[in-house]
Amino acid sequence: ATRKGMAIRFAETDVRSMGRTARGVKAITLGRDDEVVGMAVLHAGQKVLTVSETGYGRLSPIENYRMQSRGGKGLKNYHTEKYGEVATVLVVDPENDDVIIISSDGVIIRVCAGEIRECARPSKGVKVMRLAEDSRVVTLARVPHEEGEATETIEDDGSDADEGAETEAEME
Repeated sequence: ATRKGMAIRFAETDVRSMGRTARGVKAITLGRDDEVVGMAVLHAGQKVLTVSETGYGRLSPIENYRMQSRGGKGLKNYHTEKYGEVATVLVVDPENDDVIIISSDGVIIRVCAGEIRECARPSKGVKVMRLAEDSRVVTLARVPHEEGEATETIEDDGSDADEGAETEAEME
């Protein structure tokens, strides 16, 4: 996934084995001023968590990301023009994982992944972290869920979480 809201899904077998000093293969074609912010191996039952620098996040089913050939531009994953650039993406198990979110001003929160709303691929999602004025989300980490561990509660801001969602044809 990229900072400017694109994502690509391709088969792991499309990446050939190489030595330690090899350059590697091209995974995604980046647009102007774009960069990769995360990658993950998908497994059945997991969801893709996308969180923006402005504190919005959403879970999406892995089926929302169709298979493509590596090296392509990918699909629209997030509307960065409206809701801020993508901080990172993670693949999580909503029933067994918590997510630790860290902001640029040093605030750290722990959220149960299952409390984040599942939405269509390019939608905004819900506010997963309230941020101070000049602060932004800088990174996330996935950790096993522990019963009794204090976690933040996700607040729905009342806006339509699927705002910005489009049909499959419009997403490409």
